[in-house]
Amino acid sequence: MPTEYALNNVWLGVTVVVLLFVIFYYVGWVASRRTASDADFYAAGFSIGPVTNGLGMAATWASLATFLGVIALILQLQVPFVYLWIQWAISIPLLTLLYGTSLRRMQTYTPASFIKVRYGNASTIVIIFWMILIMVMYALGQMIGLGQAFELLFGVPYDIALVVAGLATVGFITIGGMYGASYNAAFQMVVMTLAMVVPMGAIMKSMGSSGWWFPPLMYSDMVPDMLKSIPTFFDMKYDFRWYFALIPAFTLGPIALPHLAMRVFTSSSVKNARWSVVWFSLFLGLLFSATYTVGFAGNFFTATTGRVISKPDQTILILNVFYNPTLVAAFVMGGALAAGLSTIGGNLMAIAGLVGNDLLGIIAPNMDQRKKIRWGYLALAMGGIVAILLAFQPPKFLVTSILWAFGLLATTATPCILLGVWWKEANKLSLMVSSMICGILYIIISPHVLPGIVVGKGLVAALGMSGGMVTIPLSFAMFILLSIIFNRIPALAGFAPTLEDKKVVDRIHGWGDEYDENRYNGLLWPLVAVVVSLAIFYWGLQPWS
Repeated sequence: MPTEYALNNVWLGVTVVVLLFVIFYYVGWVASRRTASDADFYAAGFSIGPVTNGLGMAATWASLATFLGVIALILQLQVPFVYLWIQWAISIPLLTLLYGTSLRRMQTYTPASFIKVRYGNASTIVIIFWMILIMVMYALGQMIGLGQAFELLFGVPYDIALVVAGLATVGFITIGGMYGASYNAAFQMVVMTLAMVVPMGAIMKSMGSSGWWFPPLMYSDMVPDMLKSIPTFFDMKYDFRWYFALIPAFTLGPIALPHLAMRVFTSSSVKNARWSVVWFSLFLGLLFSATYTVGFAGNFFTATTGRVISKPDQTILILNVFYNPTLVAAFVMGGALAAGLSTIGGNLMAIAGLVGNDLLGIIAPNMDQRKKIRWGYLALAMGGIVAILLAFQPPKFLVTSILWAFGLLATTATPCILLGVWWKEANKLSLMVSSMICGILYIIISPHVLPGIVVGKGLVAALGMSGGMVTIPLSFAMFILLSIIFNRIPALAGFAPTLEDKKVVDRIHGWGDEYDENRYNGLLWPLVAVVVSLAIFYWGLQPWS
């Protein structure tokens, strides 16, 4: 028989949500009193400690998808989705190791700030365009989830729920700037984790598990019964390329996400930025493991009780309504809302930084600092309003648009950031050419825009995995090869890296004024990367099963 989510006492859910928003607005109001400069607004004065930043990173990385969509995919796809978690989780450590702490030395606000210093204004405008597009897509998915959650809680039409949830969310984020976003995200991560982990302990105990005291890992005693009911649950259901495609699509893309990089930049020191990643891995690992446990428990529930979860994205809510008191289920709904709010906060702060700091820094470099901050506030609010308006009639592929956007970001922005940090030969014109050509190609070969032109099929195409296997390695190879060629054409000398551009690379790696022309300037490893990239590109073009 179908199992639906129904909160017996709606007012409990309303009370939980109202209390959460009161706390968010209070934190935002307190934070607004500390915001006096652009460094305060965009980077919280470079003052956030490692534990708070680790919580904030994890909260920004988690989203409503953690509570809803991802669990639904685990329920339907079962074990393969664990590998998506692995790819996502390692992106933040890679971000920090590959360029985050290096750029922290510049006290920059967004990755685009580095692009401006390293490549110049024209290249920065190209990257800003791609990043804003991707941030709006990201925020759009969260807005729709919030609207649906409010619709469920308050029993009002979706359009009304969307406006109420959207404006309430944009309000506290706009008030607080990065100070408010950082401390609210840290609090939201605590709420998320408690809402995910603690109620699952009670659910597992009711299911007969002796490992109920630590749900993220101790569900193993339920495995024998699961295998009796679903013998194929842990099977590797796809070929190796399916799993390999997760790396370009879901690891390289998030490395360039501006709202994640901004969390590294807010750290009070380079050392604390690195320690933030340690805390991030701990907090997010706990939440992600618990998410898989919920998916496992959902499958266990349907297999052992015979009840059908007709709305897989409500699995965690259904399990809590079925096994736990109404107050607990309401708190879990609050945790889901906190997940969506934390991600939207990061998205909108990234848009504010990209417009108020990066774009205005190009088109109005002499603008007064206070005016820049006001434009940052305006960009933040307008980004939220645009996401709300788009959420009234969202694109049909919204379910996969956030994951698809990762592949687009890995295609357009990741190569120029990583090569700009680690290779002095990276060329301005090659950035613009490779980013635009490969970005447009990624859009064309996805099934969402021109369905007749597509690489791969089904899930791998919809999520951008097969498209990413083609355009991401092509983008790296094209960037490197064009840089080598353009730097040796006298007529294109204006696009070649200058001595100052090269000195930037040494400085961000901590060499100060000790410049060495040969450092980070070889051709061997870039050419090896080209060979590997072209091999992956060819592999991605082969027919997908």
